[in-house]
This record gives sequence, C-alpha cells and structure tokens, in this order.
Amino acid sequence: MTTIQRRVLMDADAPNASTRIINGHSSNVLNWDDVQFSWAYPKYKKMLGNFWTPFEINMAQDIKQFPLLSEDEKGAFLKIIGLLALLDSVQTDYAGKVADYITDSSINALMIILAQQEVIHNHSYSYVLSSIVSRSQQNEVFEYWRTEPTLRKRNDFITNGYKAFAEEPTVANLLRSIVYDVILEGLFFYSGFAFFYHLARNQKMVATSTMINYINRDEQLHVDLFVKIFQEVLNEYPEYHTEDLATFVQNTFKEAAQLEIEWARQIIGNKIVGIDIEDVESYIKFYANVRTNQLGFDRPFEGYRTNPMKWIKAYEDVDLGKSDFFEQKSRQYTKVNVQDNGFDEL
Repeated sequence: MTTIQRRVLMDADAPNASTRIINGHSSNVLNWDDVQFSWAYPKYKKMLGNFWTPFEINMAQDIKQFPLLSEDEKGAFLKIIGLLALLDSVQTDYAGKVADYITDSSINALMIILAQQEVIHNHSYSYVLSSIVSRSQQNEVFEYWRTEPTLRKRNDFITNGYKAFAEEPTVANLLRSIVYDVILEGLFFYSGFAFFYHLARNQKMVATSTMINYINRDEQLHVDLFVKIFQEVLNEYPEYHTEDLATFVQNTFKEAAQLEIEWARQIIGNKIVGIDIEDVESYIKFYANVRTNQLGFDRPFEGYRTNPMKWIKAYEDVDLGKSDFFEQKSRQYTKVNVQDNGFDEL
C-alpha cells in the first residue's frame, strides 16, 4: 500500500502551488492567487463567512423552558448534547491529523479552519449545558459516552475507523477514514440535529436550535470539503477506485445507518411526542443514500430518495446570513460583552 508522507515545513525547491494533494511537492507558502485547486478559495471565503461564536446566542428563554420539558425530552436533549460533544472532540483531532499529510497549502488552511470550527461547536455544547443545568450534571453529560452501551458502540465505530489512518497513514486508510468522517459529519450529526429542530418547531429551546443550525451549516461545508479531498485523492490515485472500495463504502454506510437507528430507537423511540420513529429511521436511510451518492457510489438502501421529514427542510436549508434564524432580524457581527450573553447588541 502507498504510504503518505507528512508535509514538510518548508521546501525552497518546490513551487507554491502543490503538485499533488498528498505526497506532492510544495514550498508550503500560501499564495491564494497561486493554488492548485480552483475550488479552494471559494470554499475558504464561505467558511470565513460562517464565522460565529456561542456568545452571540441569548439563552435566557431556554433557561426558563428547560425545566418545563417532559422528562423524556430532557433526557434526549442532554444525551444528544453529550453525543455531539464527543464526536466534535474526536473530529477536531482527526482534522489535524489529516492536515499533517495534505501537501497543498490552501487545502491545509481549510482544514485548520475546519478544526477551529469544531472547537467552537464543542464550546457551544458546554455553553448550552452551563446555561441550563448544574456543573455536576454538565460533567455527567460529558461522561455519557463511557456509560451508554449503544452510544459507545456507535462512537467506537467512528474512532476505530479513524485509528487505522492515524496508526498507518496510507492512501487506502485515508480514503476509508474520510468515509467515516462523512458518516460522522453528514449522518450521525443529522439525526441528532432533527431532535432540536423538532423542539424549535414547537417553540421550545429555540436558542439551542439556533446554535444547532449554525453548527449544521458548518457541517454541510465540512462534508463537502472532505468529499472534495476524497475525489482529488482518487483522481491522483485512480488505482484505488475499485469495486472493493465501492463495497466498503456501501457496507460501511449500511452499518452506520443501523447503528444510528438503534440509537434513535433508544433515545427517541415513541417517547417524544410529535416525532414518528419510523420517519426518523427513513430519514437516516435517506441521508445514508445522499452521502454515499455524494462520494460517488451507488446508494446502499433501495428507495429512500426523498426526505420523509419534509418539515425539517425549513431548518436545515435556511441560510442564516446576517439574520437570526427564527426572528430573521438584521444582524451585525460586532463584539458583545461576554457577560451580556445576548443578541440585543448584535
């Protein structure tokens, strides 16, 4: 198998624009007017345009509403937050490991922005929890991944997929790790997001759902970035575009969908009023098909070509731009006093 070499700190004999995305030659000097991949700069501008921080979100109403949620809603809320916190922690580290082997300075820059956004996402979960529960309960939420067997199983599925690349950086392991990345950011996150959007649809925990939408918007860009890296690697190493890879992608997404369905049955089941678990299961299979196709392979589940939870499109697809998610008021990105913790001065 082809081993991937780490990017060198500086190479005075190489061009600024890398010769390859991995195992290439580059000075490692970033000149946005002299880069190898034309899609990198538009992606850079889009990722910068998404900049936000948790401090922009006023949690006052959510603080009042959380005690009024049903016990099942509270349990799902906290456990899904715990799940997302773990996955984003892993994702930050994985992004850094991939960046070490990207020999194109513009793509490396995008990976660094991606990792920084994952740190913000992780901070967001702490920010939400510190607003609505005690410190001891917050710590308990961050320990769920150790004690919930279903959660542990699906998380091990991702981390074991990443470990192979971390321990043996080859082209094959990089490609496979990206498949796990797209599952994490493009499938496992989405069913969790759906729960928060359901609450928002019923005017519950709207501030949290606004933050989730910011995260959702970032993750869409992250999935697209990793898909592009996956495709560029295959362009440079076409010998890896095999039936074995296609089978691996389809089978891995099938397994991922089943793990996510098992988790959804446990955490949502028939306990959350207004969410049909069969719709959630179809939604998971729908997104498994979307992501597999996005990577360039046949969909693993026959049918499931349309989103069964059509109401969610209003939440997933909205472009927040310079307006608040639900109120759609004009919004300016000026700094606010952290202690104010609100939108009023934005």
